[in-house]
Amino acid sequence: MSQTHPGFEFIRSQTIDALKIEVEEYRHKVTGAQHIHIAADNNENVFLVALRTVPHDSTGVAHILEHTALCGSEKYPVRDPFFMMIRRSLNTFMNAFTSSDWTAYPFASQNRKDFNNLLDVYLDAVFFSRLDERDFAQEGHRVEFAETTNPDSELVFKGVVFNEMKGAMSSVPSQLWATLCKYLYPSTTYRHNSGGEPDCIPDLTYEQLKAFYRVHYHPSNAIFMTYGDIPAYEHQEKFESRALSRFEKSDAVIAVPDEKRYYAPITVEEAYPLDNEEDTANKTHIVLAWLLGKSTNLEQTLAAQMLSHILLDNSASPLQHLLETSELGEAPSPLCGLEDSQRELAFICGLEGCDEHNVAAVEKEILDTLKRIAEEGVAQQELEAALHQLELQQREVGGDGYPYGLQLVMSALTSATHRGDPIALLDVEAALASLRQQIENPDFIQSLIRELLLDNPHRVRLTLRPDSGISARKQAAEKARLAALKETLTDSDKQRIIEMSLALQQRQLQLDDDSILPGVTLQDIPESLHYTPGSNETINGYPLRRYAAGTNGIVYQQVVCKLPALDDELLPLLPWYTNCLTELGCGERDYLDNQRYQAEVVGSLSAFTNVRGNSDDVQNIDAYLTISSKALVRNHGAMDALLFETLHKARFDELPRIQELITQARARREQSITGHGHSLAMTAASAGMSPSAKLSHQLGGLEGIASLKALDQALESEENLQAFAAKLATIHQRVLQAPRQFLLIAEEENLDTCKQQLANTWPEAGSAASFDALLLPAVQQIIQEAWFTATQVNFCAKAYPTVPSDHPDAAALTVLGGFLRNGYLHRVIREQGGAYGGGAGQDNNIAAFRFYSYRDPRLAETLDDFDASLVWLQTHEHQPQALQEAILGVIGSMDKPGSPAGEAKQTFQAELFGRNREKRERFRARILQVTLDDLRRVARNWLQPERASVAVVTHAGQRDAIEKLGLTIKQL
Repeated sequence: MSQTHPGFEFIRSQTIDALKIEVEEYRHKVTGAQHIHIAADNNENVFLVALRTVPHDSTGVAHILEHTALCGSEKYPVRDPFFMMIRRSLNTFMNAFTSSDWTAYPFASQNRKDFNNLLDVYLDAVFFSRLDERDFAQEGHRVEFAETTNPDSELVFKGVVFNEMKGAMSSVPSQLWATLCKYLYPSTTYRHNSGGEPDCIPDLTYEQLKAFYRVHYHPSNAIFMTYGDIPAYEHQEKFESRALSRFEKSDAVIAVPDEKRYYAPITVEEAYPLDNEEDTANKTHIVLAWLLGKSTNLEQTLAAQMLSHILLDNSASPLQHLLETSELGEAPSPLCGLEDSQRELAFICGLEGCDEHNVAAVEKEILDTLKRIAEEGVAQQELEAALHQLELQQREVGGDGYPYGLQLVMSALTSATHRGDPIALLDVEAALASLRQQIENPDFIQSLIRELLLDNPHRVRLTLRPDSGISARKQAAEKARLAALKETLTDSDKQRIIEMSLALQQRQLQLDDDSILPGVTLQDIPESLHYTPGSNETINGYPLRRYAAGTNGIVYQQVVCKLPALDDELLPLLPWYTNCLTELGCGERDYLDNQRYQAEVVGSLSAFTNVRGNSDDVQNIDAYLTISSKALVRNHGAMDALLFETLHKARFDELPRIQELITQARARREQSITGHGHSLAMTAASAGMSPSAKLSHQLGGLEGIASLKALDQALESEENLQAFAAKLATIHQRVLQAPRQFLLIAEEENLDTCKQQLANTWPEAGSAASFDALLLPAVQQIIQEAWFTATQVNFCAKAYPTVPSDHPDAAALTVLGGFLRNGYLHRVIREQGGAYGGGAGQDNNIAAFRFYSYRDPRLAETLDDFDASLVWLQTHEHQPQALQEAILGVIGSMDKPGSPAGEAKQTFQAELFGRNREKRERFRARILQVTLDDLRRVARNWLQPERASVAVVTHAGQRDAIEKLGLTIKQL
């Protein structure tokens, strides 16, 4: 246990051997603020402060407050300390989140000075925010005249969160979830959209925002959570001196009450907008949802997770099998699974792509399946497999997306928010042991289904049908609302709107004194890149790379094959080949048996391709197929055999299964558009710049989504389906002839055993046969495209062909992206333009420099802003501090740690494509040497107007603007 600060009282501590951590709980004596500290031998320290935020409407008050609180504080009265600190930091993570019942402010850093700097800024931002009315207008919502100073022009709504939520609620899964919550949680905060409904956001007043802050942002309502090798005492000293000492205890108790329960199931129907589609048939979503027990009860939560695994984990799971094969819908609902992040658990299942007249039939199929399982049960090995998956989830050391410490903190946050036991959700070994005993009862799963689902009256059946007229009616309603508002304005009201608009513009243009903010400098950067060494050896004639890493009893293995030459007919099928490869049958096992077996022995099994341009010439590519898996060390032999069988005995004769997989992939890809619109737009804009960039657009980008829709329709023909399966088999036969190598990652003491198992499974490599590797023709083309889809906002991209990573100019171009974002693009696109985000960056793998905007209300103006940033670069005087901040951002990104296994995989993949340690260190050194003159020079040389390509993701309402821009219209 750490030393306790006198301002805090120690509650308890618990060592969790499985995670190699000690969890300590403290309480602040005066305010009652909770501090959960996770002590670990890890220098990537994590901080999070969470406030219980329980909105009573859908105005987005908690979400807008999250944004506004970060726009200046008592100690740091600058208008943008959050984004300014991102530039002055070596953070490995820095953000803020609004959930349905909490708001959290987390960050992580490996640098102790940087950590303390960020802690100082975060504490002041959360507890002593200025909440300037102009920041509320910028981040939340405001009305302005379309022509800012012309009161005769029409009124328009603006605001970052307003536009963000317009984009977020363009996603059908988001609409489905928000609609379901209205009925599944009829009396608590979850029935509201905590992010904010665009129709409701303008109802929020500045006074209401401040009142919400006063009640909810108080230490008595706060949960402090930390992770890493900084002792709890040091954290507590800073909490006390910088914030808590100025507060007394608040008597307000913020909590989510128990949900009022239904005495009988209910059925509801609503509609969602479906634009750009003439035919609305078979576009209905039908879901069933149950409210279960408390998420703070560990045993109930694990039992519910177990049930969800049994029913939905893979294609052989009985309910998942029904949803994938039902003729009443196209694919399982995107909401399927257990929702365990709120106070009460919810289980959801259903179908998308249904006929709205089949609602009762869908419900009957689901309930009949549950009744059958309740009567017949499931095989014991399926229960063991579900428990095996839970154990793997508990044991794995993450850190490739979020820092590992933040993952642990977030795991404990739900329980802490609802005043449960946060330590219990981290230490589940005893609960898993108890569950292992319970599954020995032959009636365990049957009774669980009856109790939680069949006999549970709190059930909602939601039908969400398409309506092609909703978007137009919403737009008309918004225009009518603004017109009615304008009718009520006096001359003085109009003048106040103009004055506020001008005041906000002036605030956005002002240069704050950023010297009052703490920061790190280039001198604080580590001298060299962190490097994970691996062995170079062979096994049975195959190359093998082995890495020793702290994997907590898990072994990771990959089989990597050169991609063979493929003609224009086979190449576009690569994504569907890799998708099917691990989802079909194998040898004597059909796909159902294979799915069951995978769940018993591995935590995951996947296949993917990676195509990159060479580091000195992106017109020359290298390409590999990887089959990847992970398992508990005790199962390594079975995992190794499964990988061998997957490669050598994959079956492409299961035609109905192949068709199911393509239909499901289409549903997932179509749903991903509005969440990844900026990435898709950038991929489209750079598709003419290198072979790998073009292939990325064709396979995984907008063109790939469009071709997938056509493929799904074509496979309704038996003849086409047979031909498609034959082509997949042809690709596979060519892969079998390809040179291969192996990757093995485990703890040091397990590597030799795993290597021996590998030698036993894979026979000696034969003499090298002639093999033609994948080659792609050079690509040099300018793209001018607009892609129409169902979205209320725009995603804009402009791209220029540049240079690969080995070129001396690559470093300056990489720094230039952050320099333009920090100094110009953030202000004009986000703050002034109202987009949720925007920026620029160099992609060395495809030799392209790309501008982008995300959830953007503007289109042509944003494209002009991209160009204007280059004029600003050349015509304005720039300070050395701005250059240093851009360099810090690049180095921080390069030095960001991953999971132990993830870092080994990253090193392996980099060196697979020739990015060895020497090249990476040389590139890093060049980054540190970039000058302001370098930035201007590379912009002049490479970012020339006549070389620019443009791609936007937008909606049909922008047709006139698109035609004026001369862009070719593409329909998704």
